[in-house]
Amino acid sequence: MKKLTTVAALALAATTLAACSGTGDEEKQEEVASSDLTYAVITHSSSGDAFWDRVKSGAEKAGTDYGVSVNYSSDPDPAKQAQLIDGAVADEVDGIVVSMANPDGLETSIKDAVAAGIPVVTINSGVDRFAEFGAITHIGQSETIAGAAVGEQLNEDGLTKAICVIQEAGNVGLEERCAAAADSFDGDMENLQVDGTDDSAVQASITSKLQAEPDIDGVLTLGGQYAIDAVGAVEESGSEAQVATFDLNEDVVAGVEDGSILFAVDQQPYVQGFLGVTTLYLKSINGNDVGGGQPINSGPAFVTKENAAEVAGFAANGTR
Repeated sequence: MKKLTTVAALALAATTLAACSGTGDEEKQEEVASSDLTYAVITHSSSGDAFWDRVKSGAEKAGTDYGVSVNYSSDPDPAKQAQLIDGAVADEVDGIVVSMANPDGLETSIKDAVAAGIPVVTINSGVDRFAEFGAITHIGQSETIAGAAVGEQLNEDGLTKAICVIQEAGNVGLEERCAAAADSFDGDMENLQVDGTDDSAVQASITSKLQAEPDIDGVLTLGGQYAIDAVGAVEESGSEAQVATFDLNEDVVAGVEDGSILFAVDQQPYVQGFLGVTTLYLKSINGNDVGGGQPINSGPAFVTKENAAEVAGFAANGTR
């Protein structure tokens, strides 16, 4: 939280810097310089993903606050995501924010961007390799820390046999979450691979698993919309399994409130988008390297029955 508070303060300082420093002429120069800045935010999301809509909203809000252009694009195919990065380099943008679910597939493109003098910030996935690729910092949650915390919480809730539902094949961050949760969980935990592009198929896969193994008492999902699929699967299968999840949406918060979902772990995607652009903006106007070469944690933040009502208002705004 300290890191988040510090970076938030830096973001505020950046906003006031353009308005308050120097003479009136300098203010005009700063306004012109800021209006000419363009940042590319390039993620691995599929269309219609509520999590990434929040990342996009955070990035665009930062762009509005700082008076800069933010171009958001995405593709779940690493090769196509790499092409988007190459395109941003060719367009000579002033900085790139990128998620690295598949670091190997993006390595050449990111290193080419850095070699071209374009500052890069990684978000969400890629915390273990951002420095190797030359990025300024990484903004996200440690999947190992978050996963371990989830496993411990499942222990406290008395669960003994769980499945961890992975919706994206090859996503190293998702695999790390499940592995860390399994390590700290005292019971048995098995991964279940599903097709995250089809919610009905996700629910069907979980339903089938629960029917085949009625002693499963916990379902851990790795995205908010899949938690809702899991709740449906529990009802459909007649299972007594309890659902917990990483990531939020409005329905998940409502589920935590009504008890159909045990808890949710929020890595605060809005923060990732907002701070990604903020970090680049500070680099552009003041030469700052936010993070000091270390990653900046945006989570984990637990949402439980105790604080769900407070979070619900922000979720309705599309920022949590």
